[in-house]
Amino acid sequence: MGVAAKREVEAVISTDAYSNDSCINDKIENIIDKYSNTVFRLALAKTKNKEMAEDIFQEVFIKYIKRKRVFESTEHEKAWIIRVTLNCCKDLWNSAWLRHTVPLEEYQENRATTNSNDDVYLAVMNLPEKYRIPIHLFYYEELSVAEIGMVLKVNKNTIATRLKRARETLKTNLHEGGCYD
Repeated sequence: MGVAAKREVEAVISTDAYSNDSCINDKIENIIDKYSNTVFRLALAKTKNKEMAEDIFQEVFIKYIKRKRVFESTEHEKAWIIRVTLNCCKDLWNSAWLRHTVPLEEYQENRATTNSNDDVYLAVMNLPEKYRIPIHLFYYEELSVAEIGMVLKVNKNTIATRLKRARETLKTNLHEGGCYD
């Protein structure tokens, strides 16, 4: 993740009502450090574009800063952050701006440079979204099937089926590509 995205969020912290409260600033910075990888990786998995993922990263943490409410638990906080990340991705995909500004060549360049040495990662990124997001949440964010179902607002049995089908597709794709025998 780019340092610029983190600096933008820190700039909001310093200009917000929190600027005089170092305790709250430290708490927000700790939250950003704790969830930055989760937010960025999920946004990258959803958008397949580093710059868009950085924009979503900023948006999620700005929403967190402005929320000003206490969470029931760390699980509730993490679920909220994941849900807001997914919603920000959805909002971005629905924006008229995006539909008119992303050339195919840029998409392919970003996809190729994201993590070109990791065949499994690329295979996951090539899955359809309905399989890619549950796989990402299950393996990279270590959420349970039930938690993924709650976050995505989908029945847990549907999530289990999607995970099974995604694994089968990955196995087939990786074997056909000669990556694993």
